[in-house]
Amino acid sequence: MPIAKVDGVEVEFEAGMNVLQVAELAGKEIPRFCYHERLSIAGNCRMCLVEVKPGPPKPQASCALPAAENMEIFTDTPMVKKARRGVMEFLLINHPLDCPICDQGGECDLQDQAMGYGRDDSRYSENKRAVEEKYMGPLIKTVMTRCIQCTRCVRFITEVAGVPDIGLISRGEDVEITTYLDKAVASELSANVIDLCPVGALTSKPYAFNARPWELKKTESVDVMDALGSAIRVDARGPAVLRVLPRTNEAVNEEWISDKTRYAVDGLSRQRLDRPFIREGGKLRAASWAEAFDAVAAKVKAASPERIGVIAGDLQDAESMKAALDLFGGLGVKSLDCRQDGMALGDGPRESWLLNSTIQGLEDADVVLLVGTNPRLEAPVLNARLRKRWMAGTLRLGVIGEAVDLTYGYDLVGSGPAALTGLAKSKSPFLAALKDAKNPAIILGAGALSRADGTAVLQAAAGVAKAFGMTWNVLHSAASRVGGLDLGFVPGDGGKTAGELAAKGGADVLVLLGADEMDLSATDAFVVYVGTHGDAGAHRADVILPGAAYTEKNGLYVNTEGRVQMGFRAVFPKGEAKEDWSILRALSERLGAKLPYDTLDQLRAKLFADHPTFGRIDYVPDAPGALDLGALGAKGMLTEAPFTSSVLAFYQSNAVARASVTMAECAQVAAGATKIAAE
Repeated sequence: MPIAKVDGVEVEFEAGMNVLQVAELAGKEIPRFCYHERLSIAGNCRMCLVEVKPGPPKPQASCALPAAENMEIFTDTPMVKKARRGVMEFLLINHPLDCPICDQGGECDLQDQAMGYGRDDSRYSENKRAVEEKYMGPLIKTVMTRCIQCTRCVRFITEVAGVPDIGLISRGEDVEITTYLDKAVASELSANVIDLCPVGALTSKPYAFNARPWELKKTESVDVMDALGSAIRVDARGPAVLRVLPRTNEAVNEEWISDKTRYAVDGLSRQRLDRPFIREGGKLRAASWAEAFDAVAAKVKAASPERIGVIAGDLQDAESMKAALDLFGGLGVKSLDCRQDGMALGDGPRESWLLNSTIQGLEDADVVLLVGTNPRLEAPVLNARLRKRWMAGTLRLGVIGEAVDLTYGYDLVGSGPAALTGLAKSKSPFLAALKDAKNPAIILGAGALSRADGTAVLQAAAGVAKAFGMTWNVLHSAASRVGGLDLGFVPGDGGKTAGELAAKGGADVLVLLGADEMDLSATDAFVVYVGTHGDAGAHRADVILPGAAYTEKNGLYVNTEGRVQMGFRAVFPKGEAKEDWSILRALSERLGAKLPYDTLDQLRAKLFADHPTFGRIDYVPDAPGALDLGALGAKGMLTEAPFTSSVLAFYQSNAVARASVTMAECAQVAAGATKIAAE
């Protein structure tokens, strides 16, 4: 490896690194505004100046200068310090001095670096330039007079999000960042520009003037808005969650999160269930926990185990599903299901329902076939990873499903099962690339597996994967799905599926664990709803037992690649609401089938003992186990219906998002954009 000297200390570095990266390897802090390791190099701000030898006797922009063998780098010479002070003075020429009223105050790169590297006065006395605000949608607030034209937002939206809605216009003093046509930024990742902006030019519109960063309690957790399990930080003050920010996790979300992950949190305080309810005379009335438990216990005891069903929703943690399994399984109930959508998975080995390539491992694939999935809506951060690989010019993608804008180029192989079964004999140019691929992968979406012919589609997809040596991957859209399948939260012998339980006459007692994505209009069962919001499940319920949202409890979640992750409580449950597992534990005493644990730690100990994979926190196997693709699915009649995504309304995909005012605004904007495009 080549060696360079940084302030007299020798440092080994990889070929291709720039001077800024080499200096940081030596532990030197280099100020910067425009440089970002995940974006292309712009060299706009000139704040990262250093002195190098051999080289001209003037400061050099370290971000744009390749490091070389035997190069000497100086980061704190008088020349460098003077140059940085001069650059900072220029940056502040037009920047308004409104730190006390700026939302970025307290976490502003410009503020911090002005203190660390700037002058204590300014020699500029002329009037400052003013720039009119820009409309970027309901999420991004603009104060463009503060903009220092670092172009991070432009590069992110163009390169990572793949939606070139933000750009730079004009020249010299008139240069501006704008959305060109004064429209909302049409990306599911748009609000990441707020984190990237080093000044207060782009800030959070829903969060504006809510709090200062030092007022907030910060809790590291995981996201449940999709099945990716992005690393997040939940910022709360008192009983309210005020915002969600991304944490860096190279293996999952790098440092991006979707707009839904970031902004659905206002739904955590709206339409909440904060006390038990019992339906009497067709109307719900508030009740005590004792009354609610007595009503549920009476119905459960009166029903035979064959007439009782339990359905787990898409946001459930593993502990609540384990408690439900132990309680109702102990009562002899066979009809338990975590698949609200009727997904045709759950009987085979664990690898059959995982994203076996892993999220990070997909960057090693050279050909990917997407079947019945729209990753832009189902997992926007994963879609950005696919785009990154495609941008490098080393990934060929094929799609069997909807012809939608995925932000990258692909071959549309077909729309339905016929294209899947006929792929080997097709004349698609994608087939030639697939035959020559060294590391091909197939990604099967939940939309392809939740159809009436799901088992036949599963068999057909497995056949294609086996024929071309493709790594088997399933992309889920529900945060609880893999955890539920790992637990075996599926019907036992003689048990009924979620769809059968929700049908008329399907059950006498139906327990819903946050299950809100089903049509419950036909069921005539006694419905018990354990959940957080007044959504579909609560509207149909006969008894409501208020549960805790994902920010209000400690819980385990398993993402689509099989990675077990821990979520942590940021605030306490609302009102009289309790954690779901504790509700089931209390109910078990009324049913005379007391569960053998009194604390969350005891529950987890039993969970780890019964299902060892849950004890391997944040672990994904380097290589998937042997999977017999020929044994997946079953023979059946394939329909001609085209594949559709399992997520039809991105901003309204779960109870929390549907309760969110911000998500409702985003949905309206998205619907308006779609209408204009159609016209």
